Amino acid sequence: MSSSPEKNSARDNENPGKYWVNSLLIVLIILCLWFFISLGCGVLFRQWLDFNLPHIGGAPFGFWMAQQGAILGFLILLFLYMVLMNALDRKNGYEQGDRE
Repeated sequence: MSSSPEKNSARDNENPGKYWVNSLLIVLIILCLWFFISLGCGVLFRQWLDFNLPHIGGAPFGFWMAQQGAILGFLILLFLYMVLMNALDRKNGYEQGDRE
């Protein structure tokens, strides 16, 4: 029932405060990217995107980004969050297999 000493030592050696700060940093980066994709590409920079980037599917890029591109961007952000948090968990010894 008890975990092996090697698994516990990985957790004991790391600072839980450092894990928490790194976790919050990942969330902050993801939220900034989300803000840029949703408000930046969809509203603030739409005209610039329309004039400086090619049309996609017959629609200006800014319009496409506000309608379709933001959804793809959000899916990419979800995947990025998963990858970064799994890497952070592995680094600090909080892997999914440890729960068994």
